[in-house]
Amino acid sequence: MKKTVMETQADKVTPLVVNPGRILLSTSRLYFQPFNNIEQHPVIKIPLNSINRIVKRRFLLQHIGLEIYCNENSSNPHIYLSFKNQKLRDNLYDNLLQQPELNLKEIEQDVITLQWQNGIISNYEYLLYINSLGDRTVNDLTQYPVFPWVISNYSSDELDLTNPENYRDLSKPVGALNAARLERLLERYQEMSLPKFIYGSHYSTPGFVLYYLARLYPHYVLCLQSGRFDHPDRMFNSVADAYKNCQNNMSDFKELIPEFYDVSQEGKFLVNAMGINFGYRHNNVKVGDVELPPWADSPKDFIEKLRDALESEIVSKNLHNWIDLIFGYKQRGEEAVKANNLFYHLCYEGTIDLDSISDLNERHALEVQIMEFGQIPKQVFKVPHPQRKVGPSLLTEPYEIEQDRTKTEDRWRTMTDLDLQVTFNSHKNTVSHLFISDDGTRITSIGHDSKLKIFSLPQEKQTRSADIGNMPLSSCIQLPNTNILVIGSWDNQISLYDPNYVSVKESVLAHEDAITCMAFGTKVNFLVSGSADCTVKIWRGLNSNGVIKPIQCLQKQIDHESQVLCLCFDRDNKYLAVGTEDGEVSIWETEGFTRYKKYDLCSSNITALNYSPDGLKLAIGSGDKIFQIIDVNTGMLVFKDETLKSSISALKWSEFLLVLGCDDGVLSIWDIFEVRLLLKVQAHSGPIKTVDISSGREFIVTGSQDRLIRVWKPKVLC
Repeated sequence: MKKTVMETQADKVTPLVVNPGRILLSTSRLYFQPFNNIEQHPVIKIPLNSINRIVKRRFLLQHIGLEIYCNENSSNPHIYLSFKNQKLRDNLYDNLLQQPELNLKEIEQDVITLQWQNGIISNYEYLLYINSLGDRTVNDLTQYPVFPWVISNYSSDELDLTNPENYRDLSKPVGALNAARLERLLERYQEMSLPKFIYGSHYSTPGFVLYYLARLYPHYVLCLQSGRFDHPDRMFNSVADAYKNCQNNMSDFKELIPEFYDVSQEGKFLVNAMGINFGYRHNNVKVGDVELPPWADSPKDFIEKLRDALESEIVSKNLHNWIDLIFGYKQRGEEAVKANNLFYHLCYEGTIDLDSISDLNERHALEVQIMEFGQIPKQVFKVPHPQRKVGPSLLTEPYEIEQDRTKTEDRWRTMTDLDLQVTFNSHKNTVSHLFISDDGTRITSIGHDSKLKIFSLPQEKQTRSADIGNMPLSSCIQLPNTNILVIGSWDNQISLYDPNYVSVKESVLAHEDAITCMAFGTKVNFLVSGSADCTVKIWRGLNSNGVIKPIQCLQKQIDHESQVLCLCFDRDNKYLAVGTEDGEVSIWETEGFTRYKKYDLCSSNITALNYSPDGLKLAIGSGDKIFQIIDVNTGMLVFKDETLKSSISALKWSEFLLVLGCDDGVLSIWDIFEVRLLLKVQAHSGPIKTVDISSGREFIVTGSQDRLIRVWKPKVLC
């Protein structure tokens, strides 16, 4: 039985029309009843179980809007509401979220960004999504979605989409594309009194939106312009002229709208299909369809070529620069000034508090000004936006190998469970580290029992065991092109062990506290060791002479502010990432070992690190039960999972596959390319301390505090 939850007043917002009415929320439906009879239905009824997305919006630069999206089968696909104040809006929002009938299908922002970087979603889809995050909606002409001019050539007979000269510079706002015009604008800016601006006109206003859409929505134009169409010569008559004007006119800096790239609409807004009499131009030519560039055969062809340009490699390489200007860190403040991206102050949220203005006439005048000047989108990103991955895949291999790799990927992506192949239980204490041999036939492990173990996978048995000192062992690496194993211990020592001679060749007191982690850079040929003494040390020459003496091999010491818990090289060994107990990640350039970046990411210790195969992203596990991926160059968070029930203790990234081991013994397997969890299983009874993936990704090996080593393969339905 449905019950009334709350009632309030709100306005239903559509382009150029704000219709007041009454909102009623029950346990099963949301109702909107207008105070007049101009709506198609006397009462709009929205079943709560049809709602799949609810978004808080700004309206007239105030946080008073709410947009509700329903599924495709709903009689009311979406409704946009505005309220008298933010408290009323938030009250309805909070009450909606508490209803059991509601079943939202929200996708996290970081998932979408990572999918875009990986090429899972298109540039067009990503721009639509970012526009939504920036409070842009087709229901509000004052905040209509904004898209960039991409092509700069509208005069050639043919359009070569591989030629960079045919593209607009996406690192500059429209107003800065013409250097001579920008110089004049900056001269005016320097002489201006506060508040200063470079551009008195915005890139998106209701007038600009309807300039493009006049043929599709002539009634909106008449509504906006008091029953009249614009002068025929000022209408959108030619694409080439519109772009030329945006390059040269001292008050025209407009960008485009999504319709220019929406192939499903086939460019209908470019055609005067209704035969509207817009008048005659100065040359006595009647205003009809929009004149297209010579390289376009039809409106449909024009839109398809623009869409191809938007999705091109050239745009994909540079689109993040435009995002920085419109939705990111160059949108406002000092960075906007540096980027020549500063607009009239009323375009920005927070410059004026409308609620503080009691004079209704003054408030209305300001609202009209805000609508006419256009509004800057809500700032979505506070740091530089990462670049999209473009060009041939960094993982591309010869065809025959590619076929096998695809089959392996399919097995993981279609698996129903993990198949436990074999369990080894030779360790008498925690298994602290393990790795799989390059040929996939051996597992080498060390433990807190001071033991080194080697297991044969074809024989499914232990083939070697050795005592390495009398303290827990923490890390183990095999030197390239040799049998020598480098082993780090809690007794502060690094040992070189030769399995062929079953002996420790050499040991050195490497740190002043326990060694916690090690890595070997095969391309730079040096070992790095991290310690609880808050240092990382760099050792050279181990591979050539098989010795490790501080006077011969120690090249440098890098100091940190707390215990070093994990470290890893990127694929090319240009950078070393170091995670510490205080939640910081430092990125060091390996040439000279200067600090490249430093990120304070977690409230707890950094427990595991691994670079993506392309070296552009870093996967980070921490003691506060959070797994995240950052873009290394910008520090931007591109993925975050806070659903884990315990701390992360191990992780490994190999191509599309990323594996997490947690303190509760749960193993999580992600397809990090498509950004989806493939499987989560209870793999051990204790914390998983170490994981590895075979080079061909046929199987995974885990080691745990429960003393067990387990080998897993994907189980698929036949």
